[in-house]
Amino acid sequence: MMTIQEAKEKVCEAGKLLLKEGLVARTWGNVSIKVSDTQMVITPSGRKYDELTPEEMVLVDIYTLKYEGKLKPSSELKLHCEVYKTRPHINAVIHTHQLYASIVAAAQKDVVVLNVEHQKILGAKTIKAAPYALPNTKKITVETAKAIEQSNAALMSNHGVVCIGKDLEDTFEVARTLEKACELFIASKKQTA
Repeated sequence: MMTIQEAKEKVCEAGKLLLKEGLVARTWGNVSIKVSDTQMVITPSGRKYDELTPEEMVLVDIYTLKYEGKLKPSSELKLHCEVYKTRPHINAVIHTHQLYASIVAAAQKDVVVLNVEHQKILGAKTIKAAPYALPNTKKITVETAKAIEQSNAALMSNHGVVCIGKDLEDTFEVARTLEKACELFIASKKQTA
């Protein structure tokens, strides 16, 4: 695992990359990296990604939710912690509001992954949509963690997506692949309509 300072630098860079790649808008979405079995570094709440500095990233205890520093961690803090507890082998979590995946999430549909290469990266033939729940509630946290138990991504009904991986690079690849898989899924539904 990396040091806390290295993780803060990586999470800060990742926030800017989310914005650059169009996976988030404004201050929506968030990124975290696990730095030990009990701690993670996560983006702060309500801050513009293009203005972030590594010092603004927040160190959080995964089990107690206690954090260091003046800035509050992302409002999706509990979701990240629950995903790390559910999938202890992973080291990075990204929550996005990317276009095609968000469209499918708004429809509250599971995504049938049509491309075999996409299935390998996403870790499943179907990406589940967690049942709708209000943001920042126990229900959305628990339901999303359940939806991601058997794959590397999950849709959050009416809210966005969560992607996981062994590191940030792997997790970004999952997010990019999920977007392609959702675009194909939508196109396949248009052809049958």
